[in-house]
Amino acid sequence: MSRLSRSAGASSPAAPDRPGSTDVRPRPRRRAALAAAAACLATLAVGTPVAYATLGADSSGGPGPAAAAATRGKNYIETRLLFGTERPDGGPDVTDGQFLDFIDAEVTPRFPNGLTIQDGRGQWRDSHGVIERERSYELTLLYPASEARLRDPQIERIRDAYEKAYAQDSVARLEERTTADF
Repeated sequence: MSRLSRSAGASSPAAPDRPGSTDVRPRPRRRAALAAAAACLATLAVGTPVAYATLGADSSGGPGPAAAAATRGKNYIETRLLFGTERPDGGPDVTDGQFLDFIDAEVTPRFPNGLTIQDGRGQWRDSHGVIERERSYELTLLYPASEARLRDPQIERIRDAYEKAYAQDSVARLEERTTADF
């Protein structure tokens, strides 16, 4: 009898990694893994066209919900300014009252239609290479993209005024184009 011969009651094939073995049947675990991979590929092959079909036009020929949502709102610029409260010169931290007075005097006159202020905790490396951790404020300004040229120098004046008033090294500025609907 050869090495590959099995007795009538044997239930496992000869191991393919044994020298001289010629059994090429997949092991049960490998067979299960192959079946699972095939099922995943079949699901992706069938599901992808269905997913793309739901993003397209509806049956009436008009734009689908995704297209309607993409066109909602008008073009705006969102500018966020990050204000630290510790003074590098060793002076007292900027208080909530001082910051709100600054907003009333410097920001509200330039952006009377609205703004958002959030309290935060920040960390950054100062001009001396020291990691500073401090209480901070995040100011969000939202304005029509058509006003970007007008608003840019106003925002820079706000940054400069805070740096001078509270001996700050900088006020961070982040900006993004977005759409907004009110």
